[in-house]
Amino acid sequence: MLRTRSRRLVAILAALAALVMVAAGCGGREAQTGQEAKQINIGYIAWDEDIAVTYLYKELLERRGYKVNATELEAGPIYAGLAQGNPDLFLDAWLPATHEDYWKQYGPQLEDLGIWYDQATLNIAVPNYMTDVNTIADLKGKGAELNGTITGIDPGAGLSRTTKEALPKYGLEGEYQLQTSSTTAMLAALQKATDEQKPIVVTLWHPHWAYARYPIKDLQDPMGAMGQAEQIHAVGRKNFSQDFPEVTEMVKKFKLTDQQLASLENEINSAAKGQEQQAAKKWADANPDVIKSFAG
Repeated sequence: MLRTRSRRLVAILAALAALVMVAAGCGGREAQTGQEAKQINIGYIAWDEDIAVTYLYKELLERRGYKVNATELEAGPIYAGLAQGNPDLFLDAWLPATHEDYWKQYGPQLEDLGIWYDQATLNIAVPNYMTDVNTIADLKGKGAELNGTITGIDPGAGLSRTTKEALPKYGLEGEYQLQTSSTTAMLAALQKATDEQKPIVVTLWHPHWAYARYPIKDLQDPMGAMGQAEQIHAVGRKNFSQDFPEVTEMVKKFKLTDQQLASLENEINSAAKGQEQQAAKKWADANPDVIKSFAG
């Protein structure tokens, strides 16, 4: 899938995370009253879309009087923690493929609160000014112009594997090589090329803030070589909807278009470290109709 994360020691980390959470007395709050009912723990992974929506929710829930703890963890410990009762909420469950293993293991113990984004895709992209390149097949014969290079991300990513597998399906094997390094390096190359109005081909995925910052377009993939779209779900611990009915209603109404999510990600990604919530507040204030659609 889109991004492969190393799962070494995930089982150990998951178990330790769950033990720490339970020991802290934060899990399994099946009957909450008074001030305790206003505290909610959100776990998030270090992916741009999850950071963005987590801090957006933190801002909106704190406006309603909740005390919100947002904690970054790896995916495995988050799922294990949810199954133990803490965190209460996770907003970035990639299904059916990316988090399939976690869902098989922990899904029966969790509440699926619904899909809020349904266009999570792998892509090959080019700048808008490359007007004669609109499909992956259009790259054929243009290898010399592009130095025979598709600029990718880290070599272990699912996106890199899928791109390599797609090239021969379009007859591009031999003419192009996937140049892997890191997401940061790919984005730097993309910015340099678009600043200079030069041609470039990159691997990208939705959702990503790059679509809001750079003049780029996805190449059409009529053969489906890059795979099908996934959905991003919000997931709660057992009895989440019973314990947090107001938040559950918000989450179930929550939907973002690709453009809205890219804009939110870009706002938060552009902020200084530690200023994520302030950036989320700025975005919320600038998009009142979006906020009203799910948060009243």
